[in-house]
Amino acid sequence: MTKLRISIINIHGLLKGSGLEIGRDADNGGQTKYVYELAEFLSQHEDVEHVDLFTRLIDDPNLSPEYAVAVEKVNDKFDIRRIPFLGKKYKAKEQLWEGLDTFVNGVVQHIKFYNIFPDWIHSHYGDAGYAAAELSAILNIPFAHTGHSLGYYKKKKLIEAGIPDEELEKKFKFRQRIAAEEKTLELSEFIVTSTEQEIETYQPYKNFDVGKYHAISPGIDTRKFVPYYHVEQDSNKQMEEEQRKYWVAESISKFLINPHKPFILALSRPDRHKNLHTLIEVYGKDKELQSIANLVIFAGIRRDISKMPESEKDVLTDLLLLMDKYDLYGKMAIPKKHDVENEVSIIYRYAAEKRGVFVNLALHENFGLTVIESASSGLPVVVTKNGGPSEILPTCQNGELVDPQDEKEIKKALRNILTDENQWRYYSNNGAINIQKHYSWLTHVNHYIELVKENLTMSSGSGIKKQHYPNINIERLKRKVEHLLVSDIDGTLIEPKLNNPGLQELKAHLVNRTDKMAFAMASGRNLDLVKQVIEEEDFPSPDFVICSVGTEIYYTNGKEYILDKGWAKFLAGQWKRDDIVNRLKDIPWLRLQEEAGQNPLKISYYYDIEKYNYDQIIKALGTGWYKVNIIPSHGKFIDIIPKRASKGNAIKFLCRKWSIPLSNVIAAGDSGNDIDMFRGPIRGIIVGNRSAELDHYETSKSIFMAKDAASAGILEGLKHYKIIK
Repeated sequence: MTKLRISIINIHGLLKGSGLEIGRDADNGGQTKYVYELAEFLSQHEDVEHVDLFTRLIDDPNLSPEYAVAVEKVNDKFDIRRIPFLGKKYKAKEQLWEGLDTFVNGVVQHIKFYNIFPDWIHSHYGDAGYAAAELSAILNIPFAHTGHSLGYYKKKKLIEAGIPDEELEKKFKFRQRIAAEEKTLELSEFIVTSTEQEIETYQPYKNFDVGKYHAISPGIDTRKFVPYYHVEQDSNKQMEEEQRKYWVAESISKFLINPHKPFILALSRPDRHKNLHTLIEVYGKDKELQSIANLVIFAGIRRDISKMPESEKDVLTDLLLLMDKYDLYGKMAIPKKHDVENEVSIIYRYAAEKRGVFVNLALHENFGLTVIESASSGLPVVVTKNGGPSEILPTCQNGELVDPQDEKEIKKALRNILTDENQWRYYSNNGAINIQKHYSWLTHVNHYIELVKENLTMSSGSGIKKQHYPNINIERLKRKVEHLLVSDIDGTLIEPKLNNPGLQELKAHLVNRTDKMAFAMASGRNLDLVKQVIEEEDFPSPDFVICSVGTEIYYTNGKEYILDKGWAKFLAGQWKRDDIVNRLKDIPWLRLQEEAGQNPLKISYYYDIEKYNYDQIIKALGTGWYKVNIIPSHGKFIDIIPKRASKGNAIKFLCRKWSIPLSNVIAAGDSGNDIDMFRGPIRGIIVGNRSAELDHYETSKSIFMAKDAASAGILEGLKHYKIIK
């Protein structure tokens, strides 16, 4: 098997190669670190050709300018690629759902432009899962998914907290999120979980039984998280580490009367679910525990608590009030910040040197990355038994599991480790040795790559769940197109009244066309009617279909059709369908076409040509008329569509997305709704049986007026432009 090019999608996190801002806010925690390190270690695997990490481009003066760099080269085999959508400012992940189709569009365009088509896609979190499912369908490339957190449980927890459903939906977009999570279960090749227990968290989803699951424990960078007794051989690195250790010690000791005592360490985001207040309660109520050890809590990064998000502000305020309640001044440290990239490993080692203990009392922990980081540093742990740690500790034997709400049990475990030197050493040594064996990134990526290769091999190359996915031939979309022929259907490709002149000869040219020529059908017809023509006339498969007067774009092989949702999103901006229908209902010479002729972005009417009055339509539409296109055709139809929608604009959109120069496009048509296909650098063919509205055109550099009708006229034009002989 050739080496793999892998695309990783993580849309909302702040990702950069020069140091992650972990803890900056709720969106930049363990997931961001996990994804970055996964990408980095995958890029070092011998079977991987390259890793591209796709995320959102952010150009915000409040953040590092690095987030505005379109392509950041992290190493020779790893790039971060940033796609702009929904403006430049940094946004919380819940605000990004409405722009995901635009993101998908941008990724496809980027992949085509740089010619970096992947063999495999991996998405992280629900929003990226949605994007990966869309990309997988468009590009015919399989994907795997990691959920990180699930919308079902977050919604359930917030409803239990008494927040109304409407308010939740407005803020968190749960309907979209849960639908996306269902889609990833249905369409992904497999779901990656951190533990076997985590698989069960997908049980409430309708598609639980459809999904395939693999528990692969996350890794840690064992070059960074080394035991406290490890001595750095490089003298420069040793000096840097000594400096960092000095500043870590300073940031902690300034809070403490006796900084030389062992300390109980907690390190997490200021999240109610992390249960930090219980740890302070246990410590605050036990004078003996206070005499044995100090309490040190790193709860994210803060500047001014009053300006923080409400949920984080509440947690931090409670921690400080508990500190005051139990008069823990001089015994408890709660530093305002730390360098996540460079100091976390040093904090663990510093705590281990002090013969301390790490505590994680989260009410539920999917995996427990901090548990293996501290263990790798030789620091024993007291951790929640709920979730991932209950699988880690039996393997590593590096500490004690507790009920996170049982204060007596927590106190007993802390005392046991802090007062028994032999017990402390037993847990410390086990952690340092067993983490290297079971939880390194090397172990993780080796397992992962084997699963990917097995999946691709078993599925005969395409890797796609064939019962769900259309088999769009990506090779046709990857190729370098020298010419794109776009043709209207009725009156242009076919004209039954004239016995379809030239049709068989044109079909033969299209069947035998090389990879250098692409073919698209553009029609006022809806998709079902376009498919009907393709089937009845036995047309060779087009690469693209532009239908419903340019309001829809599909990629196709003639059997399956993939809607370009990015185009639909682009059109929907100021479109108010119901309002337009209501305004035009009293015009007597307009009659709505049947339901089959309508779509969400097209309103179609029959009209009486003798009574046609353009100004009357404009007057009825009022000030909003400029937001729509009014397209009469064939003397009996009128289509009203969004201003941006037209067959010509759809062609431009396609060409930009698939990197086809507009000057390489030849468009053929016969009526008024084809006019805008002939504008700009696109070369046009107007067939001989054209409608009266095109009679005033003359042959020029960019338009050819054919004498022959329908397909014969297209052939005449292709010869004129020297595309065929």
